Amino acid sequence: MASNKKSGLTGYLPDILMAAAAPLIAYFVIRNLLARLDPEAQQKEEARAKATAATRKLDAILTGKRRKSHGDYDSDDEFERSGRRPRIQDLNLNTYEQTIAMEVVAPEEIPVSFDDIGGLDNIIEELKESVIYPLTMPHLYSHSSSLLSAPSGVLLYGPPGCGKTMLAKALAHESGACFINLHISTLTEKWYGDSNKLVNAVFSLARKLQPSIVFIDEIDAVLGQRRSGEHEASGMVKAEFMTHWDGLASSTGSEPQRICILGATNRIQDIDEAILRRMPKKFPIGLPSASQRHNIFSLILRDTKVDRKNFDLDYLVRVSAGMSGSDIKEACRDAAMGPVREYIRRKKADGTLKNSRKVASGDVRGLRTEDFFGTGRGLKDLASLDETREEMNARVRSRVHTTSESEEASSSPTSGDERPFRDSAYQDIDAASVG
Repeated sequence: MASNKKSGLTGYLPDILMAAAAPLIAYFVIRNLLARLDPEAQQKEEARAKATAATRKLDAILTGKRRKSHGDYDSDDEFERSGRRPRIQDLNLNTYEQTIAMEVVAPEEIPVSFDDIGGLDNIIEELKESVIYPLTMPHLYSHSSSLLSAPSGVLLYGPPGCGKTMLAKALAHESGACFINLHISTLTEKWYGDSNKLVNAVFSLARKLQPSIVFIDEIDAVLGQRRSGEHEASGMVKAEFMTHWDGLASSTGSEPQRICILGATNRIQDIDEAILRRMPKKFPIGLPSASQRHNIFSLILRDTKVDRKNFDLDYLVRVSAGMSGSDIKEACRDAAMGPVREYIRRKKADGTLKNSRKVASGDVRGLRTEDFFGTGRGLKDLASLDETREEMNARVRSRVHTTSESEEASSSPTSGDERPFRDSAYQDIDAASVG
């Protein structure tokens, strides 16, 4: 009898398991079906993954900064009250801020410092005094006047290859501030209005992470002159950007917001005048002078083997007139291949190239002057290169001064103490040029 009951229960066991599993199977089937029918399912999944990645990235950056600065405080509570750096759980990032958070770069991840830049000592010192110190050490500037604060915008302009982007990277590394490397593609969305929300997220995230620097390379491409024929969405993005930008300068809080917009361009003539007004500090990064080229050569060749008896640095400085820092670096890179090519050809000639597993330091000769501008394409083209670079510099200067003169002519101050628009937007160009 007992065996019959046992066999009866065993017979019902599959039915019980099926009854329990059926709702679970139905749930996953319906969920998968609805996910396939949802046109934004993939975007939602990408958004979740992006949010997780952004949170992890910001957490790593903020944790590193907190550990670096924590030594000045006796306890965690005192560190929190100091306002030096928020915790990741206190940020409460929305979807758009999480998208912008992916553009945040940790300063320690940038392998460029001011020591790696040659010939821009005056500009570097000015950037330290007017940008880095007010952002990172506000207590030095808060004792006397609210005017002692970092500028809301800084513009680096000049011909290509003169070190604008490299200077921005070094600024991020040296400042220790949260660096938002804003790409144009990040602000480009297919849905109407999303680009404006992303612009809003740039500034809201910068406020949460301050002190912070927002860097826009080739700023003329995203904040160029407004024209009647441009797309409505493009004009709305520019208007949104300028509205929030004005909010930085007119902060009503007890302390000024420690946020700086840093832009770089080689087409300053294409930037909207309203944007230029919001960037009161402008630094022309022009072609290097003879002394600057000397410093650039020394920096680039500092870890390169040089044949001292057959190397004339002063001669290279003279013949490289009109070349940018990038041009000089490429010339040095090409010249450094000369001794290696000689070694390879020598080994090919005696048939020992395939057996050369290791190369001793004495096997390859040092760099010589004759290695530069070789193969008949260097010195012959320097004159045309010089003319091209000087012409570009002249066009940039002409655009700046022509714009300022036209605005002086069109403006009519109501009193002798008022100054025309040129003084607020362009006064630092001439000052930086003299320096």
